[in-house]
Amino acid sequence: MTAMRTTAMRMTTTRTEGAGGGPGGLPAEVTSFVGRRHELGELKRLLGTAHVVTVIGAGGVGKTRLALRAAEEVRRSFPGGVQLVELAALGDPGLVTQAVGEALSVTLCSARPPLDALVERLRDRQTLIVLDNCEHILAACATLVDTLVRALPGLRVLATSRQALGIDGERIVELAPLPTPSPCGDRAVPPGESDAVRLFAERAAAVVPEFEVTGENEEVVAEICRRLDGVPLAIEMAAVRLRALSARQVLERLDDRFRLLTGGSRAALPRQRTLRALFEWSYELCTEQERLLWQRVSVFAGGLDLEAAEHVCAGDGIAPEEVLEIVAGLVDKSVLLRRECHGMVRYGLLDTVQQFGRELLAASGDEATLHRRHRDYYRKITSRAWAELFGAGQQAWVQRLRREHANLRKALDWSLREPGEAETGLAMTAELLYHWSGYHLSEGSGWFDRSLAAAKKPGEARAHALWAGAWMALLQDDHATACARLEEAAEIAGRLGLRVTLGYIAFLTGMTAVCAGDLETGMRGYEEAAAAHRAIGNPIGMALALNRLSMANAFLGRPVARDLGEECVALCDLYGEGWHRAYALLALAIDAWRRGDMRAAREMSDESLRYVTTAGDQIGMGINLELHAWLAAAEREYERAARLLGAVRTSWQAAGSRLGEFRYMSVCHDECAAATSEALGERGFRAETGRGAALTREEALAYAMRERAPAREATPHEGRIAPLTRRETEIARLVAEGLSNKDIAGRLTISQRTAEGHIEHILDKLGFKSRAQVAAWIMEQPDQRPGADGQVSEGRTPATRTI
Repeated sequence: MTAMRTTAMRMTTTRTEGAGGGPGGLPAEVTSFVGRRHELGELKRLLGTAHVVTVIGAGGVGKTRLALRAAEEVRRSFPGGVQLVELAALGDPGLVTQAVGEALSVTLCSARPPLDALVERLRDRQTLIVLDNCEHILAACATLVDTLVRALPGLRVLATSRQALGIDGERIVELAPLPTPSPCGDRAVPPGESDAVRLFAERAAAVVPEFEVTGENEEVVAEICRRLDGVPLAIEMAAVRLRALSARQVLERLDDRFRLLTGGSRAALPRQRTLRALFEWSYELCTEQERLLWQRVSVFAGGLDLEAAEHVCAGDGIAPEEVLEIVAGLVDKSVLLRRECHGMVRYGLLDTVQQFGRELLAASGDEATLHRRHRDYYRKITSRAWAELFGAGQQAWVQRLRREHANLRKALDWSLREPGEAETGLAMTAELLYHWSGYHLSEGSGWFDRSLAAAKKPGEARAHALWAGAWMALLQDDHATACARLEEAAEIAGRLGLRVTLGYIAFLTGMTAVCAGDLETGMRGYEEAAAAHRAIGNPIGMALALNRLSMANAFLGRPVARDLGEECVALCDLYGEGWHRAYALLALAIDAWRRGDMRAAREMSDESLRYVTTAGDQIGMGINLELHAWLAAAEREYERAARLLGAVRTSWQAAGSRLGEFRYMSVCHDECAAATSEALGERGFRAETGRGAALTREEALAYAMRERAPAREATPHEGRIAPLTRRETEIARLVAEGLSNKDIAGRLTISQRTAEGHIEHILDKLGFKSRAQVAAWIMEQPDQRPGADGQVSEGRTPATRTI
């Protein structure tokens, strides 16, 4: 990332004339304005059409600063003047009209109503009033603004508040925090492109002139911004602490952020001088029930829905039927953030808002009670999910568990820490088996380790967790752990007569043999499991055994694969189940490929791929992508096959295991790669697999199902080539020009170490091992050769284009 080294810019904007013709107007900006390009544009557009525009958002998010910048930029459109009216210090709602009049230099005498005098002064003028900080006198502000805009066609009002005015014709701009960098491992929003990091860098350089964000500290600064939710006021307070602390020391002290962040400007309002004062102000604006709910919702992690709020937060002062209105009140006051996705509404809290609530909850003495309520609620969720997983509601449960992942994690952690609750944590861990085996394989394995170590009672719950934990161990190639868990599970199940558990143990014993390379022995285990589950009428166990048997037989080219796969599909259709059905379809697709029926194979694999994608099953996605590559090679579409093999490589890297339990199919992968490489040549094969590896997951899946044009036909977006960032693309081009790390650093005015770090990221993303491979890849991209982006390298003359 380019080192960001700057001092705070001293803006010299002059104060504009107020509506009254006097000096008033807007205050000058004394620090740089960072980001908010989209919001600023939207605000300016609305001021051209709406009479009342209100910027709402949480405290410290930058509402006033945005409003003032927008007002300055539209100033010429208001010949009658632009005037700021600051209401933060006004405690009496009855004085709002007088405050506006005084700001506009309107003479208010007792002989005439103040409102009449104000209307008369503004009549026939094109005027913009910025009404700042309305939330504590909201009703008075709403009444005044509604009266004024009805009487004055030329008046525009731009208000800032933590809550909307709620009047007719009001347009609302909800201001979110500044975007923060993506976490490590996801470079979609690099630190150098984050407005939050830019703000920290500029404010830090104002207090420590030699401060700069470099490759060495960029992740620390990024984490500070993430921990502070991108809230500008909090970021500025953190930057001020660099007078006495390093960036890393600031980060380490953020757990006690209300004590740390007390360095606001002495010229600021009292509530903006410390982080605690900022949130105490918001808290005082809430009703008693809203304050109570604020405390209680802080027990959640990753957000909540209305049902969760009703079950966990009701009681002791809040009736269940009152929760909806109280939630709505907190949304209106920008304490809770409303988010809607796929028809589902969830509520979230900024981390700092949540921490404030947690401190209040701890002080109330109700913390332990709320934690237990929270755990009990999610215990019911996991029980229902496990019971209803094999049925028509499967996809809904998969999505719900994914949305609730952070809350499930918190409930598990509390159960395993709280004395006497480990048994419940163990049961929840086992019931989440399918959830863990999707996107959370490594984390899920950790929960099995913890819960099995904490809950030792040799009963049905432990037997269930043991066989489920054995499965997780096999998915991570830990055969020793898997065998030990299966052995203990078998002892408990045999003693207690747990027939369902014994059926799963037979299945997993077969899976263990398959993973060890003994396919025939493994298939006998699957057959034993199918018979056991058929005898006791357990459809989940039957479906598991049938689709694995079908898959193995399809690989071996045995006709029985088709019968087994179709039996599994019929069983799943009977219950409306989709996940096991997707694997049965995959087995039937492999069988069709073996028989040369490419069309049937592609159609069934597409259907399978769509389902496992929505379920988040990375193993299922990877095998389906493999099959699409094999199909392309079989039809001599070698360029397509190579790209799909590249996408497959990326997919397996994300999954952490190539082919998982189906690694006996590696021979098919190797044969496809060999045939494709021979057809394209080494250089061509490397180029096409590189393009495939560079596809995002969504692009790869769409390409596999022929729903999107090949990567080579896509045009670069804003100077970047996926999956590289703009800066990485720029550096990759310089590598292709033959520049050394030192030369690249000099060309881009960055440190050599930073350049080296970027090149390491480029190699990792593209799966390459040398700069030569990067150079070759760049040269093979359309319009991406050195100088092809319209930028002129040293010593080059731009071509003249004649039309």
